Amino acid sequence: MEERKKREIAYYDEAAERLRAEKGDFEGFSPLALSSYRFLYKVAGPLCAGKKVLDYGCGNGVHAAFLAKHASEVVGVDLSEGALEVARKRYPSTSLRAGKIQFLKMDCEAMEFADHSFDVVFDGGTFSSLDFEKALAEITRVLRPNGVLVGIETFGHNPFANAKRVLNRITGKRTAWAASHIVTKREIEILRQSFGQVEVCYFHLISLFAFPFVSLPGGKFVLELAQLLDKLVFAIPLFRTYAFKVVFVAGDVKKNI
Repeated sequence: MEERKKREIAYYDEAAERLRAEKGDFEGFSPLALSSYRFLYKVAGPLCAGKKVLDYGCGNGVHAAFLAKHASEVVGVDLSEGALEVARKRYPSTSLRAGKIQFLKMDCEAMEFADHSFDVVFDGGTFSSLDFEKALAEITRVLRPNGVLVGIETFGHNPFANAKRVLNRITGKRTAWAASHIVTKREIEILRQSFGQVEVCYFHLISLFAFPFVSLPGGKFVLELAQLLDKLVFAIPLFRTYAFKVVFVAGDVKKNI
């Protein structure tokens, strides 16, 4: 196994250990606090309805319950056994035994599924831990011809977020690989080369600066207000480059890159 993968596994295994001692998800993250994740769920729900869905790089299973509400079957894959253990404990054993939700230890860059196994691949922010082109080749391989990739990723052009990312790498809050492999316009272009239809929506510019204050009195109100202002800002294409998050839907698989 490549050294970079070992480091990613070690990072998420350690994060899983912290999670077992705390309440909530990694770093206290709650997806629905952010407009980007609310939008992702709004878009992904109908796409997953009655479908077989791959929770790609599922981690601790934070998105699996949402997916299972809509999909006929959810299969989560990840290389971190620690994260997968947390994921399995999140859900009743009856759901796991019935096959509604499965969590499998598997390399996202070399999955063991047959070609055309899934209707939908859901990415909850995994690409920074992977070699993007290898990951996309596997995603297009396991998707059915009319399948869809839907997901959310951090976008790598905001100078303030990039500065924070350097600090996170130095302090060990992110691995060097993940900190330097955030999705950029280059990856979006590769996505367009692999899918005939790609839609990208942009989130968090003004609201990015509200994140540190959410836990303070009135912080949630400030965040919501800032997210409303973001909608006005992102109506101007120039500012979309500096978004903190992107939500994308890709369909009409063209080729396995």
